[in-house]
Amino acid sequence: MSHVSLHSLAPLASLSVALPQKLSFPSSPLFANFPLSFHRNSPPSFLRFTFRSFSIRAMASHIVGYPRMGPKRELKFALESFWDGKSSAEELQKVAADLRSSIWKRMAEAGIKYIPSNTFSYYDQVLDNTAMLGAVPPRYGWNGGEIGFDVYFSMARGNASVPAMEMTKWFDTNYHYIVPELGPDVKFSYSSHKAVDEYKEAKALGVDTVPVLIGPVSYLLLSKPAKGVDKSFSLLSLIGKILPIYKEVVSELKAAGATWIQFDEPLLVLDLQSHQLQAFTDAYSELESSLSGLNVLIETYFADVPVETYKTLTTLKGVAGFGFDLVRGTKTLDLIKSGFPSDKYLFAGVVDGRNIWANDLASSLDTLQALEGVVGKEKVVVSTSCSLLHTAVDLVNETKLDKELKSWLAFAAQKIVEVNALAKALVGQKDEAFFASNATAHASRKSSPRVTNEAVQKAAAALRGSDHRRATNVSARLDAQQEKLNLPTLPTTTIGSFPQTMDVRRVRREYKAKKISENDYVDAIKAEINKVVKLQEELDIDVLVHGEPERNDMVEYFGEQLSGFAFTVNGWVQSYGSRCVKPPIIYGDVSRPKAMTVFWSSMAQSMTKRPMKGMLTGPVTILNWSFVRNDQPRHETCYQLALAIKDEVEDLEKAGITVIQIDEAALREGLPLRKSEQAFYLEWAVHSFRITNCGVKDTTQIHTHMCYSNFNDIIHSIINMDADVITIENSRSDEKLLSVFREGVKYGAGIGPGVYDIHSPRIPSTEEIADRINKMLAVLESNILWVNPDCGLKTRKYSEVQPALSNMVAAAKLIRTQLASAK
Repeated sequence: MSHVSLHSLAPLASLSVALPQKLSFPSSPLFANFPLSFHRNSPPSFLRFTFRSFSIRAMASHIVGYPRMGPKRELKFALESFWDGKSSAEELQKVAADLRSSIWKRMAEAGIKYIPSNTFSYYDQVLDNTAMLGAVPPRYGWNGGEIGFDVYFSMARGNASVPAMEMTKWFDTNYHYIVPELGPDVKFSYSSHKAVDEYKEAKALGVDTVPVLIGPVSYLLLSKPAKGVDKSFSLLSLIGKILPIYKEVVSELKAAGATWIQFDEPLLVLDLQSHQLQAFTDAYSELESSLSGLNVLIETYFADVPVETYKTLTTLKGVAGFGFDLVRGTKTLDLIKSGFPSDKYLFAGVVDGRNIWANDLASSLDTLQALEGVVGKEKVVVSTSCSLLHTAVDLVNETKLDKELKSWLAFAAQKIVEVNALAKALVGQKDEAFFASNATAHASRKSSPRVTNEAVQKAAAALRGSDHRRATNVSARLDAQQEKLNLPTLPTTTIGSFPQTMDVRRVRREYKAKKISENDYVDAIKAEINKVVKLQEELDIDVLVHGEPERNDMVEYFGEQLSGFAFTVNGWVQSYGSRCVKPPIIYGDVSRPKAMTVFWSSMAQSMTKRPMKGMLTGPVTILNWSFVRNDQPRHETCYQLALAIKDEVEDLEKAGITVIQIDEAALREGLPLRKSEQAFYLEWAVHSFRITNCGVKDTTQIHTHMCYSNFNDIIHSIINMDADVITIENSRSDEKLLSVFREGVKYGAGIGPGVYDIHSPRIPSTEEIADRINKMLAVLESNILWVNPDCGLKTRKYSEVQPALSNMVAAAKLIRTQLASAK
């Protein structure tokens, strides 16, 4: 039987078809109400009338990218098994292929027209691009050819002899990317054919995809000068060296049958200088002839596109479409309405790729219809605001959320359905029942009594009018604390967590499943804390931690004990590599019903005479690492969190805990991407931190910790937090932090720049750590310097932690001796 496909027909004025003996149309919602099987001699009269009376419009829907870990973290477990030598490369590749296949098929079955490929990654998409360009730093000993797992994972994780590449935050998300190390001597070569291979793989499954590449300008501007390369080196000067490889990739994709290609250029939402915008124009002009015959989509996300950038972008030749985040980039809507090129496609990102709330379909449809009036009916493509990498995978796997709350949510799999529902509605195929159900859920969320707590709202409102600073300046406080704590020069500490062994995880799991009693659980955790305390005493660490064996996650642990939070079973989101986090959902007003950490911290302090840190997660980090309610400003939710943590700080102090660490690991990542919005964020974020500890005594030492971001540009806000001691990631970012002090910034509080990278299994030597400490002493006074790792030790093994900490303490003692003899 012959079929006539109407999927891609343009508006028809008339139709002439040579009919076979019997004609059938493929199954499609478009023709659901018509008897579309008829004989040549008696075609129904509606066919001629219908085809001459209205246009048949194909639905146009697009997904920017999709989570790669799998609905139950299948890729995580496969990666870790491979890294531990328990499974083969072939077994890892099989898990990866199955995941890719299921993702592509899910989108195809949902009706998505523009399905992405090459958004899967074994570790990180920027690292994939580095591999594609052959930009392997010399220390990995790569000699050319197709890059395999050995080199790839060495760049990501380091190995026994060389450290990993730097890892930092991906814009203002909690995802981390591997920072390319570039310089004038890098010999670029086409060294990973992954983009083409995955396109062909999807095609063999019957799915035609849109291959996705990180655009050349964003790639270069997300890089850093390699070690030994002058920091003033222009990364954009390398554009002429990488474009030939992009051309090779494009050529192979065309040969394989690709008709669209997506270049992700997220740097376009930043405040770019004119020469950077010019580089962007030049790059795509250079690529234009190679891209001929392909439809090119340039995708942006995470914020508004600045006015000048919008003009530059929309006047590019050889580009078929532009993708914009219309959730976080609402001002971009005004730019589009003021002018959009008539022959281009608008990929309208109206479905939020960074949160878990169900889309307001009626509102989104209004927006899309308004855009159609500007752009043209055939030119609007419904899309996600960014890759769905930043949201949880599938709500179907959540069996413990109640029905009401579940009705308010949409994970990645559900967002695909939302995108398609909007695309169908836009072409007159609105699913009335689906839209009605969505409207009911939104009305329920607005009126639900579980969302609002008037007492909390009043307490937060009362915060206005004070800056909540401690009464005494930091210098006087440090003197009072030293008198009480009597710490040596260069005091040593760790950041909080110790390795979470299989036994510890099993105990928590069994207690949660009610397989063991509370007494048995407390005894097991107490034994683990005692082990950690004794180990630190044996290592001669000065300020101890209890190791956090009772905690599943530094945010979830607190969220479980605060009101206004809900939790998922499988709502995992990739943070980096195989590391996933399960962000809590803040759906309502936040308060602390009872003490959260006092029991364990007091128990740990009773085991030692040394100071034991009380360990808390700060309000800004809880906010930035949660899925936050979108029905009130974020700063209002943050102030509520600050009040809850303040109650806990004061209870710890009453219990005799003299050192309290309030982690703000995520303060930097919440910084808005546009400079015009940054001051307001920093004002309320720093204020929230100060609220938590404004009521403690001078003798109580307040620490905070930050990691894996570039802090140099917000150092004055960090000082303004007014913490007594800050420990901060430093070693993996090649001691970039120290440069700010070399440039003359004065820091009077205690500070512990990390002396070794805990995200690598590599064990640093005493000499290496001592060398790092000496570099710090060149710019910081010895009476304020602390010695500590970059971050918590949760993901490491004791076989790595014990020797690394032993070397760290030995290095601190060595430098102390040298300082004493130099007096």
